[in-house]
Amino acid sequence: MAKDDALKTYKAKRNFKITSEPEEGGEAGAEGQRQFVIQKHWATRLHYDLRLELDGTMKSWAVPKGPSFDPSDKRMAVQVEDHPISYNSFEGQIPAKQYGAGKVIVWDKGTWAPIGDAQKGYRDGKLKFELHGHKLRGHWTLVRMKGKDRDDAKQPPWLLIKEHDDFERPATEYSVVDALPDSVGKRPMPGAKGARKPAAKKSAAKPAGKVALPATLKPQLATLVDAPPADPDAWLYEIKFDGYRLLARIDGSKVQLFTRNGHDWTHKLGNLAAALQKAKLPPCWLDGEIVVNNAAGVPDFQALQNAFDKSGTDAIVYFVFDLPFCEGQDLREAPLGARRARLQTLLQDVDSDTVRFSAVFDAPGRDIVLSACELGLEGVIGKRKDSVYRASRSPDWIKLKCSQRQEFVIGGWTDPKGARAGLGALLLGVHDERGALRYAGNVGSGFSAASLTALRQQLDKIAAKKSPFSAKTAIDRSAHWVAPKLIAEISFSEWTKTGSVRHPVFHGLRADKPPVQIVRERPVDAGSSAKASKAAPKPALASVLPASFKVSSPTRVIDATTGATKIDVVRYYALIAPLLLPHLKGRPVSLVRAPEGIGGELFFQKHLDKYKMPGVRPLDPALDPGHAPLLEIATAQGLLSAAQMNALEFHTWNAVKTAIGKPDRMTFDLDPGEGVAWSTMQQAAKLVHVLLKELELAAFVKTSGGKGLHVVVPLQKRDDWDTVKAFSQAIVQHLARTLPQVFVAKSGPRNRVGKIFADYLRNGFGATTASAWTLRARPGLGVSVPIAWDEVDHIDSGAHWKLADIHRRLDTGNAPWDGFAEAARSPREAMAALDFTP
Repeated sequence: MAKDDALKTYKAKRNFKITSEPEEGGEAGAEGQRQFVIQKHWATRLHYDLRLELDGTMKSWAVPKGPSFDPSDKRMAVQVEDHPISYNSFEGQIPAKQYGAGKVIVWDKGTWAPIGDAQKGYRDGKLKFELHGHKLRGHWTLVRMKGKDRDDAKQPPWLLIKEHDDFERPATEYSVVDALPDSVGKRPMPGAKGARKPAAKKSAAKPAGKVALPATLKPQLATLVDAPPADPDAWLYEIKFDGYRLLARIDGSKVQLFTRNGHDWTHKLGNLAAALQKAKLPPCWLDGEIVVNNAAGVPDFQALQNAFDKSGTDAIVYFVFDLPFCEGQDLREAPLGARRARLQTLLQDVDSDTVRFSAVFDAPGRDIVLSACELGLEGVIGKRKDSVYRASRSPDWIKLKCSQRQEFVIGGWTDPKGARAGLGALLLGVHDERGALRYAGNVGSGFSAASLTALRQQLDKIAAKKSPFSAKTAIDRSAHWVAPKLIAEISFSEWTKTGSVRHPVFHGLRADKPPVQIVRERPVDAGSSAKASKAAPKPALASVLPASFKVSSPTRVIDATTGATKIDVVRYYALIAPLLLPHLKGRPVSLVRAPEGIGGELFFQKHLDKYKMPGVRPLDPALDPGHAPLLEIATAQGLLSAAQMNALEFHTWNAVKTAIGKPDRMTFDLDPGEGVAWSTMQQAAKLVHVLLKELELAAFVKTSGGKGLHVVVPLQKRDDWDTVKAFSQAIVQHLARTLPQVFVAKSGPRNRVGKIFADYLRNGFGATTASAWTLRARPGLGVSVPIAWDEVDHIDSGAHWKLADIHRRLDTGNAPWDGFAEAARSPREAMAALDFTP
């Protein structure tokens, strides 16, 4: 326990009746197991608090930029007051007006070992140590900076330096604070029972700082639910493939294919293994499903079973939907959206009908289930967009089935009747909570003559003298018993009160699961599943900058006012891709490129021209006749390619490519003239909102990243560009007539001195507006961020968030704009209310 005087400063700075921070306490680590923690702290500025257990307290340093694996990065570490050991587990919100007010998470934790005498090193100002954490490993040094003014400082400055060892990694290649931004607070201590084992140290031949590709991997499994969750914007949906789950381990030319239970099926799937070898993918684990489509193009489990029975696996297709590991990176803690963006980039150049990216549906869950059932599909899988990858069954992944369907253990069979050969029916069972096999009825339909013969041959090989079922039930006395080794896939209409299936249909045998795992599947309430999922800590975004992605001139300074470099910009777009891409989806995109950085000449690019940027696609030339094709950015790779070509800003049209002549939104760029106070800008935005509400038009707001605010109105795609532009102009003219002291309807600096021009010109054909989450090519690198209307009064400028502190906004993400698409309506009634006739 710490002595009271060691915590005197800590206690004096806090009111423990208000803050939830611990006042004292905590258990010291065992001998040789001193604890360390790094807390990510969104205070006035985002920083990282390094704490090392020493002499009964946690010696603490505030590291503004966080740790770096690059030995050439000497990170400032300002020593602050000692904290109690109990602070190691603190996560939460320090209330406003309290010392250190802001959010705190446990970013990393583990144990540390001093190299030499810890007390002497600390006193002398050169403390060498080794870290064993979830994220930080290897040798480090804290060095106190010398100088009279520094020696007497209440908060003496130190430097945190990574030493040369197997874990070092150049800053131009890897940033641990960007790549792994999430909390580890709920995870056990490294080395504790249940903790994920850290990757072994690399050999000299392996890149520094990378994790080894695991030899095995357990997949995440879905929970059966009775209905789609109530929060549709939080989920994405995929087809529930009628096939076998398959994991692929790719390491150079070696490809291994595993079932969900770890059985190696590489020898059974030679064609698929060859296709993956030909794709020349980097070292990775892929997660997906293998299927065979029937004549209607729908996955057919019986056809898949026949392919194996006849050794004709060439028709098998591998739909890949997840990427747990890739290029030395463990992506399991990254959110699903980030993993899928990386996976899509990885597979987009794979020219194969055998290996395909599994698409998702952008529609409400109920509509997707209905459509899937009408197409004859088994159902759909729902996944939380922000979910991490867990090697277990999770409420973050859910199953929604079109009909009752599951696996059963075969316990016996009956004799055929009439002209039928082979067998009459299969006797089915499931395991109860005690592990006993309970009888669940017979299935006699769904067989072909060939499958009856093949099944009889397999059953004869496992014949048994006694019934494998636990209870004496009304089972055909003439039944033939078998050892419970085979699993049948059965669909049925319902369960009877006695626990049997009604109207069962046989679909095939399964060989990818052990019989002991077969139990009666019971759907959980969708609401309880959502609650269970929300109870888990919500992961933040994770940077997934591919290790193979090369950035030219990474250390070139882009913004002299902040020191931000090109690699900082590229990493930002890797980090923000899951939030930014929905705003770019399906829209023509223009780039603002700054080859010389801010202050140099800027280039506005809206056509692909001669530039080659992987992931940036040309649109149909007919969308903009007489010009080179417009651009579309649909993947994270496209963002990174554009950033590598010095793009700082991404601007979008107010229409999507599939309806280019009918805008689906109307934008007002509130642009202040000289002398306009920020409070006037806040007032103006709220006045625009009030007018739009009176016109019964929904409105959403975001910071511009520059001087003003953007107000965006979702529209139904019914009116042409001229109509929408003219209507937006009429709104601005009405504002200028009604509130001439605030608004002006004419552009130009002279016209808007002391006033605000609500720029409606953004609503013309070919006009663009800075997208949400884009950086702005201005000193400070502001970010355009979606906000809620009740936040307008609490931001201090249109560049309230900047590249340097955007992390403090990532948890909120796009939530303030939830319901944007659903709020769209035709402006026709609003036009009439404004006395406007198109």
